Amino acid sequence: MKRDPKAPSSRLLRAVTDLDAAAIDALYGLEPAFEPGAPAVATEAIEWVTVGCPYCGEAFETQVDLSAGPATYVEDCQVCCQPIEMSCELDGDGRLAEFRAQRLD
Repeated sequence: MKRDPKAPSSRLLRAVTDLDAAAIDALYGLEPAFEPGAPAVATEAIEWVTVGCPYCGEAFETQVDLSAGPATYVEDCQVCCQPIEMSCELDGDGRLAEFRAQRLD
């Protein structure tokens, strides 16, 4: 019987099926998925901060991921939906040293 040239080889299928979820995430550069009922993931690199919206003035809490180092990103206000530029700086130990939230306009 002739093998279909478009069909994956059994060796390739075996290699793909031997990968666990963490290996697949690493292979494709994905962040790990949080599955309900799964064991808790270490959260040392996650910190909660209270943000005062520079548009509406309301306070809300948001997560800051410190694992990537200093960062600047845009997040919408959870109250008025306006875009807020969030910036975080870390100290020498990788802890949050400064957090800023400012208007984009």
